[in-house]
Amino acid sequence: MNQNLKTHDPDQPRILISRMSAIGDCILTLPVACALREQFPNAYIGWVVEKKAAPMVRGHQALDAVIEIERGWFTSPSGIKSTSQTLQEHNFDISIDCQGLTKSALAGYLSGAKQRIGFKGPAGGELSKLLNNTKVTPVFNHVTDRSLELLIPLEIHSPKVRWQLPLTSAARAWAVRWRRGIRSNKIAVMNPGATWASKLWEVDRFAATAMYLRDRYAYHSVAVWGTFEERLMAEQIVARSGGAVSLAPDTDLHHLGALIETSHLFISGDTGPLHMAVAVGTDTIGLYGSTKPGDSGPYGHTAIQNQYQKGSRKQRRRADNSAMRAIGVEHVCEVIDNIEQKRSMLLAAA
Repeated sequence: MNQNLKTHDPDQPRILISRMSAIGDCILTLPVACALREQFPNAYIGWVVEKKAAPMVRGHQALDAVIEIERGWFTSPSGIKSTSQTLQEHNFDISIDCQGLTKSALAGYLSGAKQRIGFKGPAGGELSKLLNNTKVTPVFNHVTDRSLELLIPLEIHSPKVRWQLPLTSAARAWAVRWRRGIRSNKIAVMNPGATWASKLWEVDRFAATAMYLRDRYAYHSVAVWGTFEERLMAEQIVARSGGAVSLAPDTDLHHLGALIETSHLFISGDTGPLHMAVAVGTDTIGLYGSTKPGDSGPYGHTAIQNQYQKGSRKQRRRADNSAMRAIGVEHVCEVIDNIEQKRSMLLAAA
């Protein structure tokens, strides 16, 4: 660590994690909080996050504080002033910019932290390289591994990846009650929604996959949803599945996570619930077209990508789902077979 940037008390540092959004990326960054707590058990650790993603951070056992701010806070003088005052109340010594954007680096700067760790190179986007003063050139591309590299200046090297997703006990109790209403011993959760049209897989393919799961492995599947449009997609899957799929109830993020935790398999495009499934330990299959599994894949689980939608982020966001359509039902069923074979082998060896 740079001798000029040491904290006032190296055994009790006051550390700010800056990852504002999105839901999935905040989940992928949770191992940073876990690693910091393990290295510095007496530290004061805070996380600044936009309100939409806050439920995936709020209540995490590694954190002492979660500072929730409005989206667009940095676009007005009053928003900047209010955020600065709130952050400075915590007296942070160190900030860690896991997002690599102007807004995430600015939060660290406004907090008053003397040491502001961020990315060097392309991962340090916009004005972040000017606002951070301790820079790390990442070796890895994946959001989780890349974020953990920011801990190297704090002498944390290759920590164990742990999530500890903060689901409420009430949500988990609800999920147990909900699970009792499903007669099948095995449940698969299917998530057809995504924020980009280019991340959507066809509803008839979800339905066909569910029928394969039922006929081959005696699964019952559940289609989850968040928005009105996603509910329509989920209803189409139910209608085309020949009874193999039920519509999930309306859930918030905590109840959705708890529902996924009770299941045996999760299938989805690249979106927040996919990373939620990984964090709760459910076998996960990620379907990729306009993003790369190497950057944001289901960590430690299986991703399928047969075609990549090239272009800038803006172009990929606006593209159709032709890259996703390159993934056939047979490709997903092959991965399912591999998962089930592995489970059978583990049971036989037990």
